[in-house]
Amino acid sequence: MNRPVTTRASLPRRLLWAVLALATVAAACTGSDMDSVEDDEFQRIVSISPAGTEILFAIGAGDRVVAVDQFSYYPPEAPVTDLDGWNPNIEAIAAYEPDLVVLQTDGDLISGLEALGIAVLAHDAPFVFDDVYAQIAEFGEVTGQVDEAAQLTADMGAQIADLIAAAPDASGLSYYLELDHTLYTVTSGTFIGQVYGLFGLENVADRADADGTSYGYPQLSDEYLVDANPDVIFLADTLCCDQNAATVAARPGWDELTAVQAGRVVELSDDIVSRWGPRLVDFIATISDVLRDIGAAS
Repeated sequence: MNRPVTTRASLPRRLLWAVLALATVAAACTGSDMDSVEDDEFQRIVSISPAGTEILFAIGAGDRVVAVDQFSYYPPEAPVTDLDGWNPNIEAIAAYEPDLVVLQTDGDLISGLEALGIAVLAHDAPFVFDDVYAQIAEFGEVTGQVDEAAQLTADMGAQIADLIAAAPDASGLSYYLELDHTLYTVTSGTFIGQVYGLFGLENVADRADADGTSYGYPQLSDEYLVDANPDVIFLADTLCCDQNAATVAARPGWDELTAVQAGRVVELSDDIVSRWGPRLVDFIATISDVLRDIGAAS
């Protein structure tokens, strides 16, 4: 029987877990029992985590992944099944005879899997950049892909540094990131908000959650955004909610926004924004490209 491996989050699950497609839980992983795990112990891995799936394949453990949930469709070779990523079922997971299950922190599911002798690597979304690298390293330790995980984080760090250096200083430019068409967004205190902060961008949503009661994920109003008048709008609801530059411009009063009039409504992939694995580099590359274009047009 495998010795269970669990990682507990230091903060509670955040608002908008569903909106962010299994991702934006503002909590950092704080440690686990992995030191006692043998490198070759886990040969049948089930992942109920899109970000976890991407990390597993990126560090070379993909050949041991026997099943993933319906949202883990990247990379293309991931063995997508009908396992429910919203409401994981213990019996359905156990049917794949895994010796390790990767998932986001869920106490009842973890205890149920452990009762069956199935090891669990549970994780939550990162709070700061170092948590991303620490989490990838943890995946490497658990799967015996330590060197590969270290190389991945080194490559990501170098690429991200280059992308930030290539972009002009965006200090003085304001932005709004849309998580869904009901105007939920993030503040600078979240991991996603920190990504934009790397470039010096100012988040118009910060004052909407100054007291932290929305845990960094406030819901804004049309009036608020028209008053804030962001210089750039980033849409992270193009897939879930069919939003684009045209639908934004058609909203009441939004055609007067600086971002709309200047053609600075950026359509992002929901998946890339909401998953913090290797494609974090792609997310940052998009922001870098946008800022270079703005700088060139100025």
